[in-house]
Amino acid sequence: MGQVASTRRAFLTGSVLRENGGHYPPGVTDESVRNCSGCGDCVDACPTKIISLRDRIPTIDFQVGECTFCGECSARCPERVFPPEPATSFAHHAVIADNCLALNFVDCQACRDVCPTTAIRFKPRLGGPFVPVLDTDPCTGCGACISVCPTQSITMTANTMEVAHA
Repeated sequence: MGQVASTRRAFLTGSVLRENGGHYPPGVTDESVRNCSGCGDCVDACPTKIISLRDRIPTIDFQVGECTFCGECSARCPERVFPPEPATSFAHHAVIADNCLALNFVDCQACRDVCPTTAIRFKPRLGGPFVPVLDTDPCTGCGACISVCPTQSITMTANTMEVAHA
């Protein structure tokens, strides 16, 4: 029962955060990862080298770099772990913590400079440097912002499905 509830919860929240804190490669789910043989072909195929195997399961390390959604991991996988079409985003988005330099009156815009979708922008503030504003709609969860942050203030959180009431 616990496994089913965990899978249902992950599906409903869009969560692909592993219990040990890592993230699956794009498009991989708790259900599809069960097909993984741990061969490591996805690790070898990743041009940015952000995929590693933890307990024979592919895991993303955004401290190493970003996901470019090239689809090489999916193309090289001999199992049915990845979706048929390469994913174009993760089921998570960036979150900027309070220890961000810019939020603490130190000029830094490293995350904005590397964001490929301009999801991170900076707005003016009286008496201090610009402050970061994250637009979660264009954020693909690629992780480009994570490795460049000097204070490791950026993490990922699961996208949530909002229900509109009529």
